[in-house]
Amino acid sequence: MKMKKKMNRNMVSDHIQAYTFIGPAIIILSIFVYISIFVAIYMSFNQVNLFKWTFDFNGLDNYRRIFTEDRIFKAFSNTTKFVAVVAPTQTVLALILAAVLNSKIRGQKRFRLVYFLPTLTSSTALTMIFMFIFSISGPFNTIGMALGFVKEATNWLNEPKVTLKIIMIMNIWSTIPYYMTIYLSALQDVPMSLYEAAEVDGASPFKRFMNITVPHMKPITSFVFITGIIGTFQMFDQAYIFSNGAGGPQNSTLTVALMVYQYAFSLLNDMGLASAVAIILAVVIIIASLAANKLNKSEKLYS
Repeated sequence: MKMKKKMNRNMVSDHIQAYTFIGPAIIILSIFVYISIFVAIYMSFNQVNLFKWTFDFNGLDNYRRIFTEDRIFKAFSNTTKFVAVVAPTQTVLALILAAVLNSKIRGQKRFRLVYFLPTLTSSTALTMIFMFIFSISGPFNTIGMALGFVKEATNWLNEPKVTLKIIMIMNIWSTIPYYMTIYLSALQDVPMSLYEAAEVDGASPFKRFMNITVPHMKPITSFVFITGIIGTFQMFDQAYIFSNGAGGPQNSTLTVALMVYQYAFSLLNDMGLASAVAIILAVVIIIASLAANKLNKSEKLYS
């Protein structure tokens, strides 16, 4: 009987100690995550004026506007294009670079360091560098006119058909090293005997890559691809810096995340609509996360 009481006291003491440690995290998450989510959902059904702190219930009007306003359609269109180009491109290039750097090439460690450097640079600094490269006096115009593929000096940052493509290039270049590192880590688990046996059988490097590397990397590829999709859907800082927060020229760099910021905190002052758009974006990200989880489970079943 005394032993049971002692065990119960120890269990209570352990529980108190555990909740004491996780208490601050629970409080912070509750205030800045869970309560914020419920407030955002509530505001999405209201016409909100933060200056006057008024909430006028308007039902599903904010959600209807998402499917009727051209500016919102443009933001989703830009974001979809961005995701469709950047996510698969960075996944494929990261896998190829990882496979190359995992092979027996000279200067392997130096190449790894050089390729990883963009990840260590802040997004703001990279954006400023690319803005200079494609400015009217930047290296792109200078080299382009010298080689003949640019006829005259142009400020490419003011060209609606080009600006989003510049951000795509910059995003791919800066994110590949991070995903390449994930692939490099995973490639260490692939038995070298498979590559040696394939080489003895006369398989070319391309065939070894397609028949050994790619199949073994399927679970990692699904993780990298879905992570890339989630990240690209949330792209904000680069578009903001490129357009000075306006999403220009002609809304060509307007993304969903940037538009949410504009509606919520700029002169538009429409927190209700911003919350509705953020909820829709969150739903898309949740669906993508669930798809990634399901895909990873299916890969484990077949492995």
